[in-house]
Amino acid sequence: MYPNFVNVDASFNLPFYHPEDPDTIIATMGCRTRTLADRFGRNRQSGKGNLSFNTINLVKLGIRFGICQGSRAVADRAGFYTALESVMQNAAAGLLHRYQIQKKQPAKASDFMMREGVWEGGEQLTPNEPVADLLKHGTLSLGFIGLAECMTALYGRHHGQDSHVHREALNIIRTMREFCDRMSEQHNLNVTLFATPAEGLSGKFTKIDRERYGLIPGVNDREYYTNSFHIPVYYTLPAYRKIELEAPFHTLCNAGAISYVELDGNVRANTAAFLRIVQYALAQDIGYFSINHPIDRCPSCGYEGVIGDVCPTCEAHEDHVHFQRLRRVTGYLTGDYKVRFNAAKQAEVQDRVKHR
Repeated sequence: MYPNFVNVDASFNLPFYHPEDPDTIIATMGCRTRTLADRFGRNRQSGKGNLSFNTINLVKLGIRFGICQGSRAVADRAGFYTALESVMQNAAAGLLHRYQIQKKQPAKASDFMMREGVWEGGEQLTPNEPVADLLKHGTLSLGFIGLAECMTALYGRHHGQDSHVHREALNIIRTMREFCDRMSEQHNLNVTLFATPAEGLSGKFTKIDRERYGLIPGVNDREYYTNSFHIPVYYTLPAYRKIELEAPFHTLCNAGAISYVELDGNVRANTAAFLRIVQYALAQDIGYFSINHPIDRCPSCGYEGVIGDVCPTCEAHEDHVHFQRLRRVTGYLTGDYKVRFNAAKQAEVQDRVKHR
């Protein structure tokens, strides 16, 4: 229904692949997490995981260092990058603090994972033996949220609207990746950059920033911040253009990222277009790609397709019949997103424009 495509041939995945060893094929943990690369040589996805991650609110930094001049915003770039460095240092310190606690735990603290070898090599430990030598193969990740709103706060436009702003957005994420690489070398650990799914933070950060800085049009005037580096869901553009704009961020986010397009109808009606979109995304060096499309079902007659207020087959009305509306929200499938997700994610789903 909602197929995901993991790109083994992506420039940052293919070097780890060995045809004779299927364990070297890139896979994802959860909705996007990537743990393939390992500075200690265990370059495969399974048998390890992401130990923890801390997410940075880029929008807050954008608000602090975007200098509004009428309808334009002129960025204090030096101030922004100085503050970003400080925030990343704090986030990394938190990761390292937790890691020091985690690595001292005895194997019996995670009995099933270790005893059954879910974490590779765990079955060889005695119950009281510390897990440090195993956990070093996992990842510690810095995440980020709201790149689009951050750029709007800094420059008055997001990275889907302006090529200069897009270059600046890439530079921010490249700076974050370089920081993670330095931390990896300094601490001899797998410190990586994560395109955070932001299941709860997208609304939490927005509320906090609105209370502190007031309502800022185009920045915090919605119920949510945009997921990671994505082009905002409410911004209208063709599918191919969204793919082109987001693709360069994938190689920078070595802890995992995903891009998707939201199609405007039942894809079974045009499988040739579906195939072309997928092939184009993979050719653009996207590491993990997905397609969303509406799947509605009428319980009265069983019709499955796109349903507005009235079923096109039996003419049942939504006021009298509860149509099942299958949607994907941050990787999860739900038959009723208005019941199962918070207000921020409900608003995000409702704002999604369809890519033609």
